[in-house]
Amino acid sequence: MAKILLIETATPICSVAIAIDGQIAAMKESSEPNSHSAKLSVMIRDILETSNIQYSELDAVCVSSGPGSYTGLRIGVSTAKGLCYALEKPLMAISTLENIAAGYLQLHPQYTGYICPMIDARRMEVYSAIFDNKGNYIRPTNADIITEDIYDQWLEENNILFIGDGADKTRSILEGKNNVMFDTDFKISAKGMALIAEKRYENKQFEDVAYFEPFYLKDFVAAKPSVKGLTIQK
Repeated sequence: MAKILLIETATPICSVAIAIDGQIAAMKESSEPNSHSAKLSVMIRDILETSNIQYSELDAVCVSSGPGSYTGLRIGVSTAKGLCYALEKPLMAISTLENIAAGYLQLHPQYTGYICPMIDARRMEVYSAIFDNKGNYIRPTNADIITEDIYDQWLEENNILFIGDGADKTRSILEGKNNVMFDTDFKISAKGMALIAEKRYENKQFEDVAYFEPFYLKDFVAAKPSVKGLTIQK
């Protein structure tokens, strides 16, 4: 049975877990702002002690790869790579948005629509992707500026449930449209990676520890400024 350390630091929630054969054996989380660097290593030590597992007994380390907070991702990935170097264990990485969708589906296996996890960026910008109810990508990860019609193509096909820490601020624009639903109470957690990590471990889908970098995805395109009655010349 594979023992995999799961690390999620891409958002304001710092979350770690131990998965054994795809099942969560121990978990620890903190939503204290700006505390990832201070808490992550301590949380990892604590859940290993709780599980009665030595560092050397881990089979792999899996980290959330982004998109998300630049600082949070750097902390999580550098910690994961450091452990893999020291322990000579393989590194795995899972998209933060894929983790959010998987975590929701584990709790709601009867859900039949699409899922759009959102990570807050700034203003009305989010990182998002769209998944079906099996966790397969319907639309790849994008940096989106939220407008009323941005998801209409997929809303014509199915219901879309918007979740994640970027979903709440989109409610004022999208709520009331056909097939739009929200669950802003659902929170990201490292435990969402457990089953995906187990499959990737079995298939030996490992990252190159030396060269792996987080997926930051910062390519928003600013809209042209406009003032009523004013034409801007270039």
